[in-house]
Amino acid sequence: MGPWHPEQPQRFAAIDKVLEESGLITDLIRVKAPEGYRDELERVHPAAYLDGLISALPQSGVNWLGPDTGLCPDSWEAALHAAGAGVQAVEDILAGKYKRAFCNVRPPGHHAESVRAMGFCLINNVAIAARHALSQPGISRVAIVDFDVHHGNGTEQIFHGDKRALLVSSFQHPLYPYCGTQAHAGYVPLPLPAGTAGAGFRQAWEKSGLTAVEAFAPDFVFFSAGFDGHRDDPLAGLNLLEEDYAWLTDEVCRLAAKSAQGRVVSFLEGGYDLPALGRSVAAHIRALMND
Repeated sequence: MGPWHPEQPQRFAAIDKVLEESGLITDLIRVKAPEGYRDELERVHPAAYLDGLISALPQSGVNWLGPDTGLCPDSWEAALHAAGAGVQAVEDILAGKYKRAFCNVRPPGHHAESVRAMGFCLINNVAIAARHALSQPGISRVAIVDFDVHHGNGTEQIFHGDKRALLVSSFQHPLYPYCGTQAHAGYVPLPLPAGTAGAGFRQAWEKSGLTAVEAFAPDFVFFSAGFDGHRDDPLAGLNLLEEDYAWLTDEVCRLAAKSAQGRVVSFLEGGYDLPALGRSVAAHIRALMND
């Protein structure tokens, strides 16, 4: 999107750097993400919307769909691989190849509504993976845990009224996209005021979020893992640290072990201070690896 845009390829480099320096990379199975199939995307996004994205791809430069969300010539290919990563992770986990997966993908997805791209997001990766899981035998309930500093409005909109899904979303409020504070069936909001640090974040999750996940007893658990609530992040005002992300990951994985046979797929969403992003993702992955 250009060197000024926070959602940049250097985010991947920052994550890889920490994984390599920490030695975590040697304990991971690395899987190249395939492209998502059209029918998998259409479980979430209508064909006309997807066709519209393809037709809007520029030959060069950036075609801006909104003030912060654009398309470059390779955006569609990247988006297909981002969606395909989650579908592949679901299938591999159900096949017993591993219990948990972290999808290190761009562009992010949780702001993308069924027919609207916004907030750096084109298609909703976590929703596509969750709907794919629900299409598989033995999976009747999925929980999505979203701890990005911005509310996952797209995920809320897509699953509104779907009794098979639970979304729990913690986010700074008020902050973009300026919605998401009203609870309804299948949705538990955890709005946090600016300045909230780890203690307040953990208290909110312990009071309402984790209890909701446990009561729902999902068969599969997903993370929308945004790390822009870190105290060093330039786009928001929470004061979280790596250990707060690790704590929530541990708690959710504990619940997944009770009802979902430990099955967890996590998607990279936000996180724009590069050193903090790398450290936070490493802490999240380390917690996913705990048994």
